[in-house]
Amino acid sequence: MEETDREAVATAVQRVAGMLQRPDQQDKVEQYRRREARKKASVEARLKAAIQSQLDGVRTGLCQLHNALGDVSDIQQSLADVSKDWRQSINTIENLQDVKDAVVQHSQLAAAVENLKNIFSVPEIVRDTHELIEQGELLKAHCKLMDLEFSRDNLMYEQYRIDSKNTHDMNLICSYFGETQTLSEQLAKQLWMVVERSLVTVRCDPTMLVSVVRIIEREEKIDRRLLERKKQTGFIPPGRPKKWKDKMFDVLEKTVTTKVEASQSDTRESNKMWLVRFLEITRKYVLDDLLVAKNLMAQCFPPDYSIFYILFNLYHKALSARIEELISEDLEANEIVSLLTWVLNTYKSEEMMGHPELMEEVNINIMDPLLPQDIVDNLLSKYVKTFTSNITGWLRKALETDKKDWNKETEPEGDQDGYYQTTLPAIVFQMFEQNLQVAAFINEPFKQEVLRLCLKQMNSFLTRYKEEVILYKDEHLKDRQHPQCYVQYMIAIINNCQTFSESITSLKKKYSNTESDKNEEAIRVTLDAVARDGCLFLLDEVFMDLEQHLHELMTRKWLVGSNAVDTICVTIEDYFNDFARIKKPYNKEMTFEAHRRVVMEYIRAIMAKRITFKNADERKDGAERMMKDAKQFKFLFKKLSDVGSSDADRLCDAISAIAEVFKLTDPSLLYLEVSTLITKYPDIREDHILALLAMRGDASREMKQTIIETLNQHKSSSMASVQPLFRDITVHSQTIGVPKLLK
Repeated sequence: MEETDREAVATAVQRVAGMLQRPDQQDKVEQYRRREARKKASVEARLKAAIQSQLDGVRTGLCQLHNALGDVSDIQQSLADVSKDWRQSINTIENLQDVKDAVVQHSQLAAAVENLKNIFSVPEIVRDTHELIEQGELLKAHCKLMDLEFSRDNLMYEQYRIDSKNTHDMNLICSYFGETQTLSEQLAKQLWMVVERSLVTVRCDPTMLVSVVRIIEREEKIDRRLLERKKQTGFIPPGRPKKWKDKMFDVLEKTVTTKVEASQSDTRESNKMWLVRFLEITRKYVLDDLLVAKNLMAQCFPPDYSIFYILFNLYHKALSARIEELISEDLEANEIVSLLTWVLNTYKSEEMMGHPELMEEVNINIMDPLLPQDIVDNLLSKYVKTFTSNITGWLRKALETDKKDWNKETEPEGDQDGYYQTTLPAIVFQMFEQNLQVAAFINEPFKQEVLRLCLKQMNSFLTRYKEEVILYKDEHLKDRQHPQCYVQYMIAIINNCQTFSESITSLKKKYSNTESDKNEEAIRVTLDAVARDGCLFLLDEVFMDLEQHLHELMTRKWLVGSNAVDTICVTIEDYFNDFARIKKPYNKEMTFEAHRRVVMEYIRAIMAKRITFKNADERKDGAERMMKDAKQFKFLFKKLSDVGSSDADRLCDAISAIAEVFKLTDPSLLYLEVSTLITKYPDIREDHILALLAMRGDASREMKQTIIETLNQHKSSSMASVQPLFRDITVHSQTIGVPKLLK
């Protein structure tokens, strides 16, 4: 307290010192004193009010405590009185047991009186209910059944309340109402029959289905009420809960499963298209049933049943199980494709589960797939293996059939432009096209895989095709009279190669946007090789017929007037009437190759030294004859090719250039003529020149040596840009007639 006083004095001193710091403030001392007095009076007044309020609260609290003490005393006295009265009434309560039993019996009798009418009329109600069930009056039958069950359940409940362990009375009641359970089962059987046929019933008699749903709803409500009472009392009547709603969904599931399984009416033995037929029938009735469920059945069920969604899922589940059963069987390749096409495309399309009306309620794309991906992958793998094996057999069989046609005595058919062809390309690419069309229905990666397999098998097939063409040629050479239409079928083989190439391009364009792979490149190389071999085989056929006439060239008979060149030209033109049925570009290439070979054979005849000119007149006659032959060849091949060609002219010009060497009368100018020849045909060799000089017959040894030495010094080195002509013409040393001059 003293410390508080000191702090107050110190504070007051500090406050007064703050007020009187300047001299002019001393005049206001009185003013300061009054102001501080007012503040002091105000503070004292607030303190007094606060203390008075606290005192009033304490006074009130004390009064309440006093009153509570009185109440507690009164309660203690009342409890003592109650305890005294209870002790005195124990004997009285024990004497009232008879009254209690009477009350329970009265309650039991009251329940019996309440159900008395039903109790006495149970046989009649059972009979009426049975008749109503047979007549299809299900709602009325259910009302009577409920009355019976209500009477039985109430009696059993009262008995349970009296003595829950008295099984004798319970059994007596159950026995009396025994037909009730039988009626319930009969009614349920009728209900499930309606549910099984609900998709049909709802179209012709929706009222019947609505009645069934109402009955099920009543039973569900009763189940809930009795289960709630069981929680309170522990009693539930026999046969409860019935759970007819769950049973209804079980019946629907069994119905859907049975319907899916029963839709297969054919087997593989009775119908090769059994699976396609089964899938199409399934598609139609599933879509029809779901549309009925959405548009009609949904109106017969409460919204919380979600009947359309449940049926949608039931069909999805049943179809998935059925498809997996089918997969477990040994499906063929075409059946695998049909199944996968249906599962991956048809099932989710607008023709089935993706129908616009169905998509309004359920989106099939967010549901689980009909088949797991691993099963789909296994099926695809199985199909690829089967397809690879099958296509190998198909191609082998197609080739064997085509080979038989090669030996026919009738010409092959022509296409719309008259070009010879066989049916092989059409058969092969029809197989490829069919399989690719089917693969395209499954998915893009599978289509690309099938295309790759087709190209791979095509590559192997063409290798065998090439071998068979060579064997065909070899067999023909053993007896050129057979086959009778060898030339025509060889032309067809060449054209087939072009058709194969065009078909591959068409397949790639239609079924793939990828660049060419190694199989495609190998196929084109093999096709080109087969076509070129065919062209060479045909030219070999021509030149075997010309062999005798080619041997007449550069002989005395030729010099004096042989018809060998005329016969050669006529024979070639006759062959090329057939060769006109060869497609481009091989017909042009073949014409040029025939031209080149004729010229080479002609030059080869010159180099063979079959004749040596004896004088200038013979050299002149021989040169003029050679120039005439060159013009005749040039005319022929221009006619066959229908166009002019610098390479073609150059071939025949080689004969004319050699003729100029023979025509020259002044041997001293031979060097210039030979030099011109070498300039035009830089691949000509020393032995070729010596053979020409030997055939000329007037060149001395020294002249030959001089020409060769001079030409070797000035020989052109630019030969790469000029197509070789003399390179493949061999001159035997004995045909030259002189030793080689230069080593």
